Parts: sequence; C-alpha cells; structure tokens
Amino acid sequence: MSPETYAIAQGILPLVAIMGSIGVGGWVLTTWLRIKNGYPLDGAWGQAVYPRNDAETTERVKLLSQENAQLRAELGSVKDRLANVERIVTDGSHELNREIEQLRNRAN
Repeated sequence: MSPETYAIAQGILPLVAIMGSIGVGGWVLTTWLRIKNGYPLDGAWGQAVYPRNDAETTERVKLLSQENAQLRAELGSVKDRLANVERIVTDGSHELNREIEQLRNRAN
C-alpha cells in the first residue's frame, strides 16, 4: 500500500466509523422510543414483529367493525333516498302528478 493511499484511508476511516456509529445509535434510540410509547416493532419489510393482541385491541376492532357495518347500511339507505329524489327532480311533472294520484287512490 502506497503512502498516499494509506493517508487517504486514515482520513476516511474515522468518518465512516463515526457515520456508522450515528446510524446504529439512531436505530437504537428509535427502537427504544417505539417500545417506550407502545408502538409495535416492525421487521425489515414493515411487518409487525410483536403485534399487540390484547383484549382492549380486540374489543376496539369489534366495535369499529360494527360501526363500519352500521355506517355502510346508513349509506345504502341514503343512496336509495337520493336516487328517489333525483328521479323526482328529473321526471316530468305529469309523471309525478300521475304517481301522486295513484298513491291517493290507494289510500282511499
């Protein structure tokens, strides 16, 4: 190894070691903060390493699923009502009058 190459290696090697140490220290700090605040740890591809499956989380998922089903049902009824309103608005008035008269005749 030539003296110039050795001098360059001596100048770069400490920088590489410092950068590596900062990277490892940052990873350790990030992992510690995640554990401390209750976030699940993730692996190399983003999947949870130790997902929390406690009773509170399971109950929360059940409640959110029920709420989601209720909101979907409500959205379906709102869509049906909107379709009726659109039909009334876009139909000619003579068809609307005819339908109203049919309903009145059914009531009598």
